[in-house]
Amino acid sequence: MSSILTNNGAMVALQTLKAINSDLEKTQSEISTGKTVASAKDNAAVWSISKVMESDVAGFQAISDSLALGESTVAVARQAAESITDLLTEMKKTIVAGQEENVDRATLQTDVEALIDQIESVISAAQFNGLNLVDGSASGATILSSLDRDSSGDVSASTITVGAQNLSTGDYTANDVFASSTNGTISNAADTFVLSLDAAGGTDTIELQDGTNAWAAGDKITLQIGGESVSYTLTEDDVLDADGDSSPDSSIPDVIALGLKNAIDALDIDGLSVSYDSGTPGTLSFTNDGTVDLTVSGQYTNADSGGLGALASIDVSTEAGATAALSTIETLIDTATAAASAFGSVEGRIETQADFVSKLTDAMKSGIGSLVDADMEEASARLQALQTQQQLGIQALSIANQQPQNILALFQ
Repeated sequence: MSSILTNNGAMVALQTLKAINSDLEKTQSEISTGKTVASAKDNAAVWSISKVMESDVAGFQAISDSLALGESTVAVARQAAESITDLLTEMKKTIVAGQEENVDRATLQTDVEALIDQIESVISAAQFNGLNLVDGSASGATILSSLDRDSSGDVSASTITVGAQNLSTGDYTANDVFASSTNGTISNAADTFVLSLDAAGGTDTIELQDGTNAWAAGDKITLQIGGESVSYTLTEDDVLDADGDSSPDSSIPDVIALGLKNAIDALDIDGLSVSYDSGTPGTLSFTNDGTVDLTVSGQYTNADSGGLGALASIDVSTEAGATAALSTIETLIDTATAAASAFGSVEGRIETQADFVSKLTDAMKSGIGSLVDADMEEASARLQALQTQQQLGIQALSIANQQPQNILALFQ
């Protein structure tokens, strides 16, 4: 049945053309934006996920900057510690030369002082963006390293903590804590000593005493024995009386001596025995029954001094001072080496984390792209098909619109 009031063919053609135009508009949007999901109306769930991931990517890009800054700061500190180690090694050569009798000690001492000045220059210059991790001015640094999102969507920050290594040379205070030695040398300030223990029975005794200054928490005694090192650092409890009042404990030398004995025993050095007698406060007796000669050296460091504060006690202008300086320089080299190792370890961790964050950011960007990016090859093919369909739809609508005119022929 033909009707001039209802043109079903035109209505079908029009609806088809509308659908084609809608698909064509969407395809053109994909091509212009490069995304299949450009807004929340395209796909609310996917759009929401992509926006959360994009915010995380922006956060990780900021973290990359933080890691780069932290790595540079630690690298400067590590380089400073390594340079200081080299300078201390050079100083050791001078101190060893001072063990000879027929040397110009004044010249050697001048060389030592020049090296100390150079070390202080390195320490003061070892800063990056105002942060110096070796001069004692900072306790450390916290570097933002990651953002962690759990299954519930909560986000927390992870950090890498960098501990400062105080290699400053200031605030050293002598305390005159070592006394009594038969086969060794005690420094003029009595803050260093060197004992020589011959193989097969060599013995000597060192006595820890209260010194000229009061003991304080953080005061440290370090011993070097046959290439091994032990130390004891006083705590707050050590410097208080047993009854808990604030008066100094008179048994501090005993506390230190016993702590050092236990540490030396744990080293289990072949042939070496250390005896401690509570009846002789603060006294340690060393006996070498091994087959190799041993040297035992000690260094006192007060709590307020920097890690290299004992440099102030090095004096090779006398034979006794040169002998005592051997113990001091070994301790200082160990301190600088340990600082460089600590910085190197943290720097390696930061570098690894920075590499991981970079790869993680790339993976997240790829994931976002797979969710929202348009397949341009597919979109191009679809566009051509829809343009053809649009042309056919327009032609079909035109034909349908001409149908009522054909009815006129029936009335002619």
